[in-house]
This record gives sequence, C-alpha cells and structure tokens, in this order.
Amino acid sequence: MNLKRIFGAILTVLGIIGLIYAAVLFVNTSGGGRDIKALAIYGILGIIFFSSGIGLIRTTKDEA
Repeated sequence: MNLKRIFGAILTVLGIIGLIYAAVLFVNTSGGGRDIKALAIYGILGIIFFSSGIGLIRTTKDEA
C-alpha cells in the first residue's frame, strides 16, 4: 500500500472525527461565545482534513 494512501486515510478519519465532534458541540451548545468558537474551529478543521484526505486517496495511483 502506498504511503500517500495511508496518510490520506488517516486524514479522512481525522476529518470525520472532527466533523462528528463539531456536530456534538452544535447539539449541546448553549450559545456562548466560547462554544461557537470551538464549533467553528472543529468544523473547519474537520472539513479541511476530510477533503484533503479524500483528495489524496483519489489522486494516488495504485502501483502493483
């Protein structure tokens, strides 16, 4: 297995975890400033990690 594909899979999993955590914060938030900042940070990082991981997996060619 290619190292780029492994790194892409790790980034994708981290992105999914970040997005799930942002969703949990969104459901449990009371509207405070600190809650909204954490929600934005985890959501943005989750989207960045997820999209870059999927991009690495899609663009890496399989070599036998």
